[in-house]
Amino acid sequence: MILLQSHSRFLLQTLLNRVQNLEKSVELDYHWVEFDDVRYHVQVSMKNPHILLLSVSLPTPPRETFFLGGLPFGAIEAIKSAYGVIVQILDPPRDGFNLTLKLNLSKLSPDEEYRHALLVKVASVREVVLGAPLRVILKYLASRTIAPDIDRLVALVHRPNESFFLLPQAEKVTAVFPMRFKDSIDTVLATSFLQEFVESRRTAGLHNAPPCLWSHSPPLELKGATDDALSANAGFVTFVIFPRHVEGKKLDRTVWNLSTFHAYVNYHVKCSEGFMHTRMRRRVESLIQALNRAKPDQEKTKKAAHTRSFKRLSLKESRTNSNS
Repeated sequence: MILLQSHSRFLLQTLLNRVQNLEKSVELDYHWVEFDDVRYHVQVSMKNPHILLLSVSLPTPPRETFFLGGLPFGAIEAIKSAYGVIVQILDPPRDGFNLTLKLNLSKLSPDEEYRHALLVKVASVREVVLGAPLRVILKYLASRTIAPDIDRLVALVHRPNESFFLLPQAEKVTAVFPMRFKDSIDTVLATSFLQEFVESRRTAGLHNAPPCLWSHSPPLELKGATDDALSANAGFVTFVIFPRHVEGKKLDRTVWNLSTFHAYVNYHVKCSEGFMHTRMRRRVESLIQALNRAKPDQEKTKKAAHTRSFKRLSLKESRTNSNS
């Protein structure tokens, strides 16, 4: 299985190129969209080549999620903690975006290793912002407590108009994902994939992984959720996160894997579909080759049909045949 990278490769490459050519006055204006409908906009002006504006548009949140000022709760604190003095949050953000960051690249550390690590973190702005509420809840789980002012059931946005749910407790956090797919083939493949995904958890090498369950119907943890949130054509996946899963550096990996779980499944479903299409095309090609080999040689058949054999007779044989 392939895990998705937490940073945007295009954004990281843009930042690295800008830092390496900081003395050159260039103008940049890039727009692009990545998975789960997260949109980016990067701007650099000729007037201030060391200033980079990064705008981010998040997936449209469903009504059950809680956004404060267009951002998930805890996002502002997470940005300040992750980026420090090189980043300034512009208020209000650019039109059509949830967040605009002003990066002063001249304030980057001269230490190349530290600078690269910070740029990777900037390129991971999606994880920092969308994963902020999940990070808050899991940090409290690490200390075996519950975050204050948190509802019994917390809805977090992860795709346009779709959310997954957390049930925070002192000893564990239960994460429930309603799995929805637009294409009927994707739904069938995802259902089979998720069932195998649950079965693989039972292997000996994965006994420390979070317990995983799959069901057609909504689990009891989603009692009280809206009807729209409970509609899922590929079932419901439940993970149980314990304190050992969020200790130390495990926290970042757990936050990213949970916040992108649907994208992870969708990626492998599309890969499986593409693999099957490739196999079918190869099989059809091999069958066509077999049929072509089974056909008789048309040119030889045509020649055989038009070939005539003649026997040259002597004069004596010709008279004998005529007399008879």
